[in-house]
Amino acid sequence: MSRPPSPTPARWFKALRRTRLGDPCLKTYPLESVDLLRRARVAFQAGRTLKENFRLAQLEAVVQMLEEHECDFVDALGRDLHKPRFETVVSELILVKNEALYAINNLKKWMQPQKVERNLSTTLDDCLVISEPLGVVLIIGTWCSPVQMCLVPLVGAIAAGNCAIISPSESTVHTTELLHRLIPSYLDNECFHAILAGLSDLPEVIELKFDHVFFTGNKEDGSKIALAAARTLTPVTLILGGKNPCYVDQHCDIFTTVQRIAWARFHNAGQSLVAPDYILCHTDVKARLVQALKCCLMEFYGSNPQESHSFGRIVNLEIFNRTRGILWRSGKVAVGGHVIEAEKYIAPTVLTDVAESDPVMQKEIFGPVLPILTVNNVDEAISFINKQEKPLCVYAYSTNGKVISRLMSETCSGSFCSNDCILQSVMVALPFGGVGASGMGSFHGRYSFDTFSHKKSCLLRSARFECVTYLRYPPFEDRNLSLMTWASSLSQKSQGWCQIM
Repeated sequence: MSRPPSPTPARWFKALRRTRLGDPCLKTYPLESVDLLRRARVAFQAGRTLKENFRLAQLEAVVQMLEEHECDFVDALGRDLHKPRFETVVSELILVKNEALYAINNLKKWMQPQKVERNLSTTLDDCLVISEPLGVVLIIGTWCSPVQMCLVPLVGAIAAGNCAIISPSESTVHTTELLHRLIPSYLDNECFHAILAGLSDLPEVIELKFDHVFFTGNKEDGSKIALAAARTLTPVTLILGGKNPCYVDQHCDIFTTVQRIAWARFHNAGQSLVAPDYILCHTDVKARLVQALKCCLMEFYGSNPQESHSFGRIVNLEIFNRTRGILWRSGKVAVGGHVIEAEKYIAPTVLTDVAESDPVMQKEIFGPVLPILTVNNVDEAISFINKQEKPLCVYAYSTNGKVISRLMSETCSGSFCSNDCILQSVMVALPFGGVGASGMGSFHGRYSFDTFSHKKSCLLRSARFECVTYLRYPPFEDRNLSLMTWASSLSQKSQGWCQIM
């Protein structure tokens, strides 16, 4: 395959940042991206990634990297997001290790051809679906989960037999630099690379022509990525955000409900694609809910969350200013509201008396702000949710099974979880992805393997059975057509076993 021309890569990619093992800081080398893509494609075409033992070795190297450099990841995320060690280990490192170990344990089964049902004319043949790697894939991470959203898709790409280039977020500079240093030290240097490119530059990167693009981020940037990929007919997986609703029924355990919502909303200082974005609260339970949230936040972060070792900071001033702006122009502050620009600190904040037209309800919130709106019943909640664009997640808290069932079946979202938050988005056995405005495609476990694979249908035919298949050949005769029509009518009753082709 010939190498595609570079659309002036010097405009967007002035240097590839790499650090040799043991170097105290990053060195900058003027290596063009097209060369990285060429190296990866040469390695792929040589069949370097096809063997099961190669894939297993790379997956084991990912686990080894996370185990040997846990302290480095904790330090990097602490510097980028003021992220507590507990959150880094649990929500970033353990999740990636679980994905890699799950892939290691199931890879042999995933790689095996899948046999499918045969019909009368293929009784003596083999009908198979083979999972083939796509080639060289581009994985674009996000700043709110900079390790998880780079390495979990990478695990799927490795398991499926691809070469990969990852582009961590430029906003989390310390974590990005760490990944640049560690990936070439642990993974195959021809098949796997890390680049540094800003979001505004990525459309030109994509036009270099990859075999798949996996992007995590917001809808606006996702649209640009999809548009750039469409120019070269490159398939994409988009994991986008959205305003994830959380319905709280009057029939629920308030204490448990509040703890789970507060943990999910204020984890990572509210910077999450999967956190509940707002509460739709039954009118009868609003006062108790707000009071319980006050008590819960006091228990979680103390009287001054600024001093808490369990609470993070906003990633940069751009996100900080945007979040502060919508906070001050929406509803009424019931809890929190304190901000310190020098620290990029916003206190865990609960807003009441929020209107649907308020700024906080117009876009996804990337900060520790939780708006509360009221509804009179589950019908109003469902109607409200369905008026909005399809979210990445819908959450519902109730002890009434009928309420849960209605919200699950009468709303549309990428995922659904009752009486808890976020957990459905990290389980290796469940696919996770968006729908409509919240994205396309899915990943985790086997679904990551499938995302980065081409399902090739294969029919291995025998030269026998020509006494039946001759009916399809010219010259076309009415008698032959009648026989094939008759066989087709039988196949409708016997699920295809009498087809003649």
